Amino acid sequence: MKRMSVLFAASALALTLGSAASAKTFVYCSEGSPEGFDPGLYTAGTTFDASSKTVYNRLVEFKKGSTEVVPGLAEKWEISEDGLTYTFHLRKGAKFQTTEFFTPTRDLTADDVIFTFDRQFNKSNPFAAYAGDATYGYYSDMALPTLVKAWEKVDDSTVKLTLNEPNAPMLATLAMDFASVMSKEYADKLIADGTPEKLNQQPLGTGPFAFVAYQQDAVIRYKSNPDYWGGKQAIDDLIFAITPDASVRIQRLKAGECHMAAYPNPADIPGLKGDASLNVMEQSGLNVGYLAYNTTQPPFDKPEVRRAMNMAINKDAILEAVYPGIGQIAKNPIPPTLWGYNNAVEDDKYDPEAAKAALEKAGVANASVKLWAMPVARPYNPNGRRMAELVQADFAKVGINAEIISYDWTQYLKLAGDPKHEGIVMAGWTGDNGDPDNFFTPLLGCNGVGSGNKAVWCNKDFDALIQKASRTPDQAERAKIYEEAQVIFKKEAPWATIAHSTVVLPVSKKVTGYAMDPLGSHRFDGVDISE
Repeated sequence: MKRMSVLFAASALALTLGSAASAKTFVYCSEGSPEGFDPGLYTAGTTFDASSKTVYNRLVEFKKGSTEVVPGLAEKWEISEDGLTYTFHLRKGAKFQTTEFFTPTRDLTADDVIFTFDRQFNKSNPFAAYAGDATYGYYSDMALPTLVKAWEKVDDSTVKLTLNEPNAPMLATLAMDFASVMSKEYADKLIADGTPEKLNQQPLGTGPFAFVAYQQDAVIRYKSNPDYWGGKQAIDDLIFAITPDASVRIQRLKAGECHMAAYPNPADIPGLKGDASLNVMEQSGLNVGYLAYNTTQPPFDKPEVRRAMNMAINKDAILEAVYPGIGQIAKNPIPPTLWGYNNAVEDDKYDPEAAKAALEKAGVANASVKLWAMPVARPYNPNGRRMAELVQADFAKVGINAEIISYDWTQYLKLAGDPKHEGIVMAGWTGDNGDPDNFFTPLLGCNGVGSGNKAVWCNKDFDALIQKASRTPDQAERAKIYEEAQVIFKKEAPWATIAHSTVVLPVSKKVTGYAMDPLGSHRFDGVDISE
């Protein structure tokens, strides 16, 4: 997959739109390139939009526009009284996509489900380490290696999951992107051909759209899956026009080159609302933007240093400059719209003088640190570079010299997950399943170190609490445990919590059937374009 120049990419997109003018072609101006197309290997929403939300399905799904768990590839399921056994009955006649690179000979079976999860924990599976440095981090982040006792095939249409202990959010966890069901028949052929890497380059699933081609950092093409168990989509061709610059995304939208543009600059939103050709959708984001200190490296290995640096950050100024009209200050690692939020926690007070004194007392005067700047707009952070510049200036006032560094998005995500990374990583999260566990466990739990836990923070008391919460069936009791965990989080300060944002999405008024996802993803099943 060769790189295309920006000019060639734009020309290719224009030609595609022109030749497909009479067909139902939907163009989405996306904010970044996917890391790959195997959702089991990654955690980024940009990657999931391009893979799991288009090509794949899961045993259970989230109802469109909701966090309600509904049947997916499993038509129904039973859970034992002790909460340890889940029996899934697979949908009859669910077909894998026929593409130019593979023609399936059978429908979905239990073998595909077993393969999907076996590869994520069984080291002897041929796909256990097929993607080089990429690992099945989300499976580990969600503590499944310790939770799962066995995945078993009962018969061709029945799968049984047995747990070592009850887990309240398990169904919601299985609706997450990493649990997308793969074709074992396709995977076996790739092994036989000696090309296992194609599982991450040419995806094949049971979802509403089939993968056609990817021109790296430029365009992804899909076609409607005629055999989709949920019915053929009204859109014949789906195109992701990868456009990292927010201003260019909006220009393309206004010029009619795309039907929807992700994450506009906040300053552009009033003008978009005044455009009669657009529908500007808004939703409170189930998200958090933050800075993660590498708590294993000096000077960030001391909680008093982390708390002092938090006091140096002027979050009001960041909100005004980066989130004008679309943000609120974050004090906890979960958003206030999520149950279990501890409103009694007191936020870090902005006090540069006190911060400077505390740093001097800790022996950290005139320190130099690396500050990572996110290179793409995300729902939880519209402008990473601007945020980094503001934080850099704040740190300078208390004697901390912060060097801003960055990488392209794919490399950024890879390096930020390395426990040996240096400095302070700008990061964020949009919930994947509507449960507090989805924030606490992958981002702050000990299992998440080496993947989602960019602070490399493993606090035994905190970890014990979130594990206890996941075993507790009663939601009110779980909420109390999470509230207690947030007190520890604030005291230990592995992050500087920055903001929660409202997600804004400008869409052409020709588009019908699109629903904003509270989990921050972009789904195009059920979407149509009016003439």
